[in-house]
Amino acid sequence: MMNAEALPAEQPRPFVRNRTDGHVIECNGEKAVIYALTGPSIAASDDYWTVGQLISIQVGNSRVVGLVYEVNAHEAQWVVEADQSIRIHVELIGQVNEHDDGSLTFSSGIANYPHMGAVAHRIRATDLATIYTASLKNTVSVGHLSQNASIPALISIDSLVSRHFAVLGSTGVGKSSAVSLLLRKIIAQRPDLRVLILDPHNEFASAFPDHAISIDYNTLELPYWLFRLEEFAEAVFRGRPTVPAEVDALRDLIPIARERFASSEATTATSLLKKDRDYSSLTADTPTPYRMADLIKLIDERIGQLEGKTDRPIMKALRQRLQALVADPRYRFMFSAPTTMDTMRQTIGHIFRIPKNDRPICVFQLAGLPSEVVNSVASVLCRMAFDLVVSSDGRAQTLVVCEEAHRYIPADANAGFWPTRQAIARIAKEGRKYGVYLAVITQRPGELDATILSQCSTVFAMRLGNERDQEIIRGAITGASQSTIGFLSSIANREAIAFGEAVPTPMRMMFETIAPDQLPAAHMTKSQQSMRLGDSYLSLDTILMRMRQLNAAESTGNQDDAFDMVDSINPPVASQRHTVPLAQEPVRTQWRNIDAAIRKEEPPKSQPENTDRFRASDLIRTFRNDKT
Repeated sequence: MMNAEALPAEQPRPFVRNRTDGHVIECNGEKAVIYALTGPSIAASDDYWTVGQLISIQVGNSRVVGLVYEVNAHEAQWVVEADQSIRIHVELIGQVNEHDDGSLTFSSGIANYPHMGAVAHRIRATDLATIYTASLKNTVSVGHLSQNASIPALISIDSLVSRHFAVLGSTGVGKSSAVSLLLRKIIAQRPDLRVLILDPHNEFASAFPDHAISIDYNTLELPYWLFRLEEFAEAVFRGRPTVPAEVDALRDLIPIARERFASSEATTATSLLKKDRDYSSLTADTPTPYRMADLIKLIDERIGQLEGKTDRPIMKALRQRLQALVADPRYRFMFSAPTTMDTMRQTIGHIFRIPKNDRPICVFQLAGLPSEVVNSVASVLCRMAFDLVVSSDGRAQTLVVCEEAHRYIPADANAGFWPTRQAIARIAKEGRKYGVYLAVITQRPGELDATILSQCSTVFAMRLGNERDQEIIRGAITGASQSTIGFLSSIANREAIAFGEAVPTPMRMMFETIAPDQLPAAHMTKSQQSMRLGDSYLSLDTILMRMRQLNAAESTGNQDDAFDMVDSINPPVASQRHTVPLAQEPVRTQWRNIDAAIRKEEPPKSQPENTDRFRASDLIRTFRNDKT
């Protein structure tokens, strides 16, 4: 009688619990199949067994964690208002171990696989938190888990930066906002780090109003003598195929022009023939100044040599290219700096924030530059970032952010600009040893150099609908959780699948919301919002003026058509020569202030962390010696 009375009191609770469980009916080294019931009599929510959920399988004192990637009905049919048997297909991703003291740890390896009939159920919140907070140092929250909004999505800033990272996603999914959020987290945790953003859309300046300086087409000063020979030739030939003989002439004459500037002996009788020339330590790639007037004069001298008769058409064509380049207002950023001054200190100090003055980010706006010189500029900046960090013995640690990276490092080895590809590849492959890091941002991972992407140890994959792009991500993800890639075509805006060194295990997460005034292109959004609210004022004159400026900057011009007529172009008259626009004066003033601050050797009072206590003059000297 007592047994009969005890059964009704104890039976219901385990009965209800078991009805919401499933049982393993199939398992191999990577996946398992679970049999379960669902329907009106089952005490579980409708989304208990759904794709994308993490579940756990009890195995002794541990719980094997699996990701649900497929659910189907056992009988391949559905009866309304009736219990159904279903099969849940899961990918095994790790194991939560419960220790004697009650503590929990997560391991990506599985010591004991589930046996037939092992009980499976939705994962506990404590297990979920254990998985995504395991043994990472210097972690910050960048959002929350998609499965449980109460659990933060933590990433290790040190692992994220030092091993390079990538943010991939189609246009409009919140990629730029995610990058802005990550960069804010990075500079907050790493105040010693400098950030250089290559911004082809001019959208990131408004995202960091208090932490960044912006360099655009009107304020850019990047002297031509900082360009290496290949980079300078790309500008000279306007992106067209180079003429080897003309490039060889530049290779011979630029070092002589550098020597003349260094010695201030512009009239020194120097033989221009290779066989008579005394070779010096200066090369066509050494980052020391020279005057364009000296280079053109050297070309004229070689044209006048009797021994150079066969080279005259080539040298005349080269002279005309250089004259057209200097006269082209679109290239004023290369020629507007004083040609009689060595401005390397000011240029590097301004771009790479030495000293930072509480603004560790430089947003380098590439929109507005001539399209045929963008690759050269990107090459110069990436190369200088690497050389700068090496020359500072790793004290000027720098993160280079390449937005629209597929433009500079395309998958096709024959496409793009080789020096740019080489400079970025060098950062990806060797930068970690010295302290220069890479962030790759693209909406077309299928068009990105696979070697560069493989060097990014942490990836944030946002929504990608293209199958080729998904295959690229599938090849990049390591270990388990391959099935997470199947969600890439349907995840929400601001949502991502993060995997790699900076996260303990692949996780589906939602980036946190950032303030509207910190969003990329916030100024444009504000203008559009004001129009919606009734501010209908539009100045057509202002719009037309900007359109003309933009078209003038982006136009390729017709000067190249004249290069086939080597004798038809005369040197530009004085009225056509380039003059420094008034818009450059503020930059000159900034340079003088930066130079004065550098000479003091002590960092400004606003930088108590004392991160810039290295002499810029010593750094520049080392930089140049390495290039000689």
